[in-house]
Amino acid sequence: MRRLADLRQQVDTWRGLESHLHELTELLSLAEAEGDAALAEEVERELAALAGRLDEMELSLALAGPYDRRDAILAIHAGAGGTDSQDWAQMLLRMYLRWAERRGYEAHVLDISPGEEAGIKSATVEVSGPYAYGWLKAEKGVHRLVRLSPFDAAHARHTSFALVEVLPEVEAPTEVEIRPEELRIDTFRASGHGGQHVQKNATAVRIVHLPTGITVSCQNERSLARNKEFALKVLKARLLERELQRRQEEQARLKGEHVPAEWGHQVRSYVLHPYKLVKDHRTGYETSDAEGVLDGDLDGFLRAYLKEQLGKVAS
Repeated sequence: MRRLADLRQQVDTWRGLESHLHELTELLSLAEAEGDAALAEEVERELAALAGRLDEMELSLALAGPYDRRDAILAIHAGAGGTDSQDWAQMLLRMYLRWAERRGYEAHVLDISPGEEAGIKSATVEVSGPYAYGWLKAEKGVHRLVRLSPFDAAHARHTSFALVEVLPEVEAPTEVEIRPEELRIDTFRASGHGGQHVQKNATAVRIVHLPTGITVSCQNERSLARNKEFALKVLKARLLERELQRRQEEQARLKGEHVPAEWGHQVRSYVLHPYKLVKDHRTGYETSDAEGVLDGDLDGFLRAYLKEQLGKVAS
């Protein structure tokens, strides 16, 4: 019923735009016939606004995937590069939290593993909001940072890497079936932040899915039950992503295409020295406002990715 309501709303919107376009066309013909320059200018402004709405509607077509409207599970993993990469992973975590805040989404850190000296080794975040997965799926892949290292005594230039994973949340119980005997559940004391209550009691949860070896953990809640609930949610998302990837690889095999490993597929570079530039290698979209991007201004990159995907479907 929700899907049906969404489709009806989309149809009504398209019909409204079509009707508005017909009205503007008639007004423009009238302005030309009567030589009314003021009316012609007003119609031009209305047409510009209509073009902007059509652009937004085009993006909505790119968010029509079967999982796009769902909430997302976003995971960040520091790559090779030691402390610099762990600091980079933390910078990315902040970037996505700020992006979610800008869009009015809820972002809940489910699990975080602090670095030895600074930054984080990994973090898992639940992002809740309309089409959260549809927008964030553009972020899958390796993100590369070039900067003068604050952790190098010589202040030399370093290159750091971090892997970003984006998974759709599982909504229907029938999408992913997990039997209790397939799970090994361990509890342990949470590390890092969380207060004395979290650190004194074994509230953190680690779940291993024995058939696949997938391991997930959650330690940011004070309640053992809540940590288990969130850990199972992440596990189901990973199993769904595993199945989707299997289907994609099978389709690629049938088509004879090579499917590169995600870790080796660098999607975006962030250069802070000797110049400032953030460039997406898939779409070619770039900006010199690196500080703005790291503060969560990602919409330009996300829109460029969605439009490119829509172009591939059309072709």
